[in-house]
Amino acid sequence: MAADPILLVAGTWLGAASGVLAVLTIAGFLSRWGIRFRLVGITSFTALLSLSCLAFSISYNPRVSVPGAIQVPVVFDNGTDLVIAAAPADLESAAAAPSVEQVARNLRGSGRGGSAGQVRVRLRRVEAVEPGLARPVVLAETTREQATSSLDDAV
Repeated sequence: MAADPILLVAGTWLGAASGVLAVLTIAGFLSRWGIRFRLVGITSFTALLSLSCLAFSISYNPRVSVPGAIQVPVVFDNGTDLVIAAAPADLESAAAAPSVEQVARNLRGSGRGGSAGQVRVRLRRVEAVEPGLARPVVLAETTREQATSSLDDAV
């Protein structure tokens, strides 16, 4: 799915412009124009910009939004099998499960080498036990299969 049709159109037009500039560069070298080496730079930059626009428009995946979820920051990610997100202090209990599901669905990187391709995603809050001492409390947890992208709610 294209992220934005404007990016795809811009990449196409930049590709056409780089083709025209390439012809102009060749004409500059044959005619020994003084700006022929500048035309090489302009042409290569335009071609690079075109390829970048096209690649981004093809590879972009928008973020998933789960109903009832709130945006929570990821505070720990070991890159393999564990991701921890921090819940705000005023998080309602009904929003915990959708929020952790949203974090799990928005995980990127299929190269995670966790146990059998599973990634555990936890939503936790740090609660004060006494002055100077706090403990993490897991509010919700889910497991994401990287190969199939399915979710199993554990809490």
